[in-house]
Amino acid sequence: MKVPKTVYACQECGAQSQKWLGRCAECGAWNSLVEERAIPAPVAGGAAAAATGNRYALAGAAGPRLYEEIDTVVSERLTTGIDEFDRVLGGGVVPGSLVLIGGEPGIGKSTLLLQAAAHFAATTGTVLYSSGEESEHQIKSRGERLGVGKAPLYLLAETCLERILEEIARLRPALVVVDSVQTVFSLRFQSAPGSIGQVREAATQLLFAAKGQNIPTFLVGHVTKDGNLAGPKSLEHIVDTVLYFEGEKHHAHRVIRAVKNRFGAVSELGVFEMTGRGLKAVPNPSELFLAERPANAPGSAVLCCVEGSRPLLVEVQALVSSTSYGNARRMASGIDQNRLSLLLAVLEKRAGLNMAGEDVFLNVAGGMTIDEPAADLAVIAAVASSLRNRAIRQGTAVFGEVGLAGEVRGTTQGAMRVREAAQMGFTRCIVPQGACSADEVPPGCELVVVKTINEALDQLMDW
Repeated sequence: MKVPKTVYACQECGAQSQKWLGRCAECGAWNSLVEERAIPAPVAGGAAAAATGNRYALAGAAGPRLYEEIDTVVSERLTTGIDEFDRVLGGGVVPGSLVLIGGEPGIGKSTLLLQAAAHFAATTGTVLYSSGEESEHQIKSRGERLGVGKAPLYLLAETCLERILEEIARLRPALVVVDSVQTVFSLRFQSAPGSIGQVREAATQLLFAAKGQNIPTFLVGHVTKDGNLAGPKSLEHIVDTVLYFEGEKHHAHRVIRAVKNRFGAVSELGVFEMTGRGLKAVPNPSELFLAERPANAPGSAVLCCVEGSRPLLVEVQALVSSTSYGNARRMASGIDQNRLSLLLAVLEKRAGLNMAGEDVFLNVAGGMTIDEPAADLAVIAAVASSLRNRAIRQGTAVFGEVGLAGEVRGTTQGAMRVREAAQMGFTRCIVPQGACSADEVPPGCELVVVKTINEALDQLMDW
């Protein structure tokens, strides 16, 4: 009897090797190679589709057509009943789209999708909710807590991919939810669920089902300890939209961010509040993040940032204290720590502030994560305010990128940031040159243009 051929596949990048290696030669991950049964390559020609076992084909894949002969089809987006969720998706659910949602365990992925599925079933049509991690009774108990009423919402506790595809073909639902893609396995593979081959096969077959039958499909994805989506990187390439759930379990609010979207803006942000009856959309996130901001506190600066197409006001807090050890500590939460070290060096060199013997702790209040360069000026302001123990002038908001020469560089969408600050009651905005014109400034808001960090610090506080 012929022994089946086996290969060793990396669980991080999908690279294959004929023998076991302690470190993957492609991505450099340690102890990531797992033995799997090799799948023979499909034959060429028309038999390739039959050999791979694909039950569906992409819509319009009959043959090549001229670009000018293809009609533009504008599909009406379908609402999930959650405004913030629709915003992140680009205005609603696109028929035939494949959406991947990842996040830490217990952050609310299943809760959000069950809320969306219940509204979809009540307003649009039949919904199939397939779960490989929970039984129907567990999902039903959560649905009762969320107030899910009578609707054509079908629950399926199944991990076999072929069985899920059969139910999709039988029910022809208006929406499919698979929770999670790492628990789904195909009978064509001998490897365990969650392996490279199984995740790639499940995502590909569900893609064919979504495109071939024009059914929007949501996939829940696990994340690794580093915060990245588990499985091959090709998983993110297969799907149309990738959403990440962010937030601390100890905070009441959750943030969902789009990192890839073929039907909308990238880096779009939605803010939710976790309540006893599920996730509730927050229409004004700036008010939420500034609700508990202390008045006239040194080390507190308000930043006007932009996430996707939405302006937000967040509080950047800094605490500077004399170090008790030989090396000063640098800790940052919500902002890249390497960026903080760079800005501290600029502050010491260009503004003459001695930071070498000071411990610096930086935090973006509320658990937000900011990665845009416009946060530089807020970091500079908060650190200088804490070092001098002087509060920033009341009603002041800032934004701007800081260069290595100490200059304050321009940022995009300055007028939108200033308008948001004025709506929240701020009367002064410290901005870089060219951020917005004078006619774009709302009444009652003073625009202070600065070119260097020294000018900015003079305008921010009384030394």
